[in-house]
Amino acid sequence: MLTAAQLQSYILSGLECDYIKVNGDDGTHFDAVVVSPLFEGKRMVQQHQLVYAALGDRMRAEIHALAMQTYTPAQWQQMQQA
Repeated sequence: MLTAAQLQSYILSGLECDYIKVNGDDGTHFDAVVVSPLFEGKRMVQQHQLVYAALGDRMRAEIHALAMQTYTPAQWQQMQQA
């Protein structure tokens, strides 16, 4: 069964992240907060596609659902100050 820590590791291995936090304890349903400089200038759907690309075939084989919140470093910094 896939753990949140494993999923976090998979994302980190394929995507440059300034911050990442993955939650989920049932092995198939997860939620993640991902902050990456690679998200700069990209729409949310493009940001999510980068995360999916980092996961590759795991999205079909191991992960049933992944809810994501994606941010650029500047957006993340603004949220932390609010």
